[in-house]
Amino acid sequence: MSQEKQSNHNLDEAVSGAGSRRRFLQGGLAAAAGVAAGAIGAPAVVTAAAPKVIKMQTSWPSSDVWMDFARQYVERVERMSGGRLKIDLLPAGAVVKAFQVMDAVNDGVLDAAHTVPVYWYGKNKAASLFGTGPVFGGSATTMLAWFNTGGGKELYRELTQDIMGLNVYGFMGFPMFAQPFGWFKKPISKSSELEGFKYRTVGLAADLMQKMGMSVAQLPGGEIVPAMERGVIDAFEFNNPSSDSRFGAQDVAKFYYLSSYHQASESFEFLFNKDFFDDLDDDLKAILEFGVEAASTANTASALDNYSKDLLMLQKDSGVSVERTSKEILDAQLKAWDQIIPELEKDPYMKKVLDSQRAWVERVVFYELMNSPDYALAYNHYFPGKLKL
Repeated sequence: MSQEKQSNHNLDEAVSGAGSRRRFLQGGLAAAAGVAAGAIGAPAVVTAAAPKVIKMQTSWPSSDVWMDFARQYVERVERMSGGRLKIDLLPAGAVVKAFQVMDAVNDGVLDAAHTVPVYWYGKNKAASLFGTGPVFGGSATTMLAWFNTGGGKELYRELTQDIMGLNVYGFMGFPMFAQPFGWFKKPISKSSELEGFKYRTVGLAADLMQKMGMSVAQLPGGEIVPAMERGVIDAFEFNNPSSDSRFGAQDVAKFYYLSSYHQASESFEFLFNKDFFDDLDDDLKAILEFGVEAASTANTASALDNYSKDLLMLQKDSGVSVERTSKEILDAQLKAWDQIIPELEKDPYMKKVLDSQRAWVERVVFYELMNSPDYALAYNHYFPGKLKL
C-alpha cells in the first residue's frame, strides 16, 4: 500500500473510532439522563411516622368539668406537635382508681396522669404542701408562681425523686380558685356548730377539719353523693360549682358556703413517667411541659365562665342557698392551722417547704395587696345589693 493510501486509511479509522466513541458517550449520557429524569419524575414515597401515643388517665369522672379542662391540654399538645403526639385521655377508673394514678405512672402502667398532689397524700404528707397546705395569705396564682419561680419546682423534685424515689416528672397548671367550705344540710355560722360533723375532704384539709371538731372521710369526687345518701358523711366539699352540680351535690344538700382556707391554693398536677418522658425528642418534651402553661390559661377562662353560670343555676333552678363562710369560721380555720404547722415542721423537709412558702408570700403578697384596688367596692358601686359581705 502506498504511503498516501496508508495515511488515508489510518485517518478513516480514527474518524470512525472517534464517531464510535461519541456515539457511546452520547448513548451513556442519554441513559444516565434518563435514569436521573426517572428518579426526579417518580413520586417520592414518604412514610409518615406513627404518632407517639400517651396513655393519660385523670382522677375525674368522665362527666366532670375537669375532664373538659384536661381535653384542652390534649388539644393543644396534639396541635403543637403537628400530630406527632397523640394523647389517649381516660377518666378515673379506666385503668386505676382516682387516688392510684401516681403509682400507675411511677410503675409505667400509665404514661401520664392529670390529677392533684393531694390525691397521693397517703404516700407522703408533704404532697399536700403543693396545693392544700397552710394558707399564709397567697392565692393559688401566688402559689403557682412560687412553684414555677420561687423554688417550689425544685422542692417538688426533691420530694418525688430524691426522698420518695419516684420515677416521675410533675408540672403544675391552672391555679384553682379557693375552694368552697362546702355543702351542708342546715345553716352554719359558728365554728362551734361544726362539732361532730362527718365531713368529706382530702389531704391536710382533713387534719384541719379534725382540729375543728369534725370527723373526716377522704373520698374521690365520684363517691361523695352516694356517701351522703348512705349517711357515711353529712357535709362535704369538692371544688367548684360546676363539678359539684354535675355530680348532684344540690340533690343531697341545700346550703352552699363559698370561701375557705382549707384548700385555697391548689393547681392541677400533670404527671409523666420519667422513662417515657426522657425517651422523647427534646421538642416534644417542651410541648408537653409548656403545653401545661397554655392549658392553664384556657382552663382559667373556662372555669370563670362555667363556675359562674353554674352557681347561678344552683340558686335559680335548684333552690340552693349560696352564702359566704362567716369570718368567725375563717378565723377558726387559721387558728387550727396554727396548731397544725408546728407538728408539720418537726419534719425537716416540710419545714424547708413551709419556710420557702412563707418567705415568698411575705414578699409577693405585700405587693399584691398594696397594689390591688378594692374590687368589691367597684362591684358594689355598679351592682348594688348583690354581694353579701
